[in-house]
Amino acid sequence: MTIKKIAIQMDAIERIDLDFDTSFLLAMEAQQREYEVFYYNPIDLEYDKSVVQAWGYFIELFDQKETYFKYLSEKKELFNLAEVDVVLIRQDPPFDMNYISSTYLLEQLSSSTVVLNNPVSIRNAAEKIYPFQFQKYIPPTIITQKIETIKKFLIENKDIVTKPLYGNGGEGIFRSKIDDSILQGIDESKNILDEPIMAQKYIPEIVEGDRRIILIDGEYVGSVARIPQPNKLKANFHAGGQPRKTDLIYRDQEICDALRNDLKEKNLFLVGIDTIGNYLTEINVTSPTGLKQVNELNGVNLAKVYWDKLEAKFF
Repeated sequence: MTIKKIAIQMDAIERIDLDFDTSFLLAMEAQQREYEVFYYNPIDLEYDKSVVQAWGYFIELFDQKETYFKYLSEKKELFNLAEVDVVLIRQDPPFDMNYISSTYLLEQLSSSTVVLNNPVSIRNAAEKIYPFQFQKYIPPTIITQKIETIKKFLIENKDIVTKPLYGNGGEGIFRSKIDDSILQGIDESKNILDEPIMAQKYIPEIVEGDRRIILIDGEYVGSVARIPQPNKLKANFHAGGQPRKTDLIYRDQEICDALRNDLKEKNLFLVGIDTIGNYLTEINVTSPTGLKQVNELNGVNLAKVYWDKLEAKFF
């Protein structure tokens, strides 16, 4: 059996950033392999009479910035996703009820359609909480809605970082030090926050950047360091971080080895883990990016590696 058609569930293609977008790279490589590519947005996913379907377009992609895609029909068509061989879940967080609902719907597709990453595993492997399964490798961490608990954690650790559990792109991340008069980025007029947040001990090696490590089917295929702007905390590319070539350093290899079997078992096929110094900070399973930077810094093609591994495993 060979792949003939794929579908990609992603954010609006008109607004993607080609300098960073991994979804475009994966779809472009699929097109080069002569797969038909059906594109739709999460809001266009539907379930009706046991059929999982979506309103969208078959598209043609072009490796150029000015005009990089074309719809192959004038209007959206309603397409049965059971008729494609592979569905890629690639919309960005926030990981909210809309995101969760799409995983429930895609879970209804029969096994004849490969859905990646596995929607059940995406739903169960929250990117900032999943690392708790690997306690040996994470920094001191709490999750709480209580202001007093965060203050106590700050007293214990002297220097901490707080971040939302389900955001992306470095949004909502703040550093608080014991000498600060307030918790940065937190409304202390409340005793209880509206949603739980994560607090972690500050890792000073962030001045060297964090590392986005790409794993495909549990195997290391490349990495890129993300260097924050001077005197800035956030290293994410969307927050101004700059890419720099890196290998596996500190405990990176040990962390990759520790994650491998679990990622394979959960069918989390494309994963981007984040490390700072010796520590694992996130396991990105929803729409991990960084492939383009790894490609450019190392002269490789990770989209080709992705589809080679996918074909070998499932077809």
